[in-house]
Amino acid sequence: MGVVGTGAMSDPYNPFERDMELTRHALELVDAFGFGAAIATKGTMITRDIDILTSIMEHSPVLCKITITTADDELAAKVEPHAPSSTERFQALERLSANGLFAGILLMPVLPFLEDTKENVLAIVKRAHETGARFIYPAFGMTLRDNQREWYLNRLEEIFPGEGLSERYMARYRNSYECRSRDAAGLWKLFAAECTRYGILYQMKDIIHAYKKNYQVTQLSLFE
Repeated sequence: MGVVGTGAMSDPYNPFERDMELTRHALELVDAFGFGAAIATKGTMITRDIDILTSIMEHSPVLCKITITTADDELAAKVEPHAPSSTERFQALERLSANGLFAGILLMPVLPFLEDTKENVLAIVKRAHETGARFIYPAFGMTLRDNQREWYLNRLEEIFPGEGLSERYMARYRNSYECRSRDAAGLWKLFAAECTRYGILYQMKDIIHAYKKNYQVTQLSLFE
């Protein structure tokens, strides 16, 4: 059976889910029909469905991905005002891990000039280790489409007045779609070394192999 993925285009645990429980009912169907589940969310409501996720885990792979891009609750409140705090997300991650679920962090997007610091990256890896996270998958930078750029730069001026962030963005990236962190290579090297030290996976191929490895179907060959 395959794995049903959620969260690529919209968060499956948006505020309406608390009352409507559409994601929960979908997971019940995933479980009933013998599929696996891969969930990406910026919320903490995923812990409500640990009972279903552990039931799915009995027969199929389950991958739980929580987006965390800063270890600083104050900064998170500014750039993600409608999301749970980073601390709350780390706590959710710890609950998932404690229940045996394959859980980790999506470290993306990492906002240039705000989140792409060595201190932030090191703090996230350390706290991930403390929660029992199995993996962190990063992207050191962000993307900006033409119709997003003006809005984003205006918001930077509103949230961080007087810091000149919009000017710094335009000076460095101009109208580029991809806005890589200033020291993406250096951050990656530091990040990879720290993950290795803690035994945290960070390469996509390794993450996929690890969460599926106990569910590989093997068949004896008639010619063996």
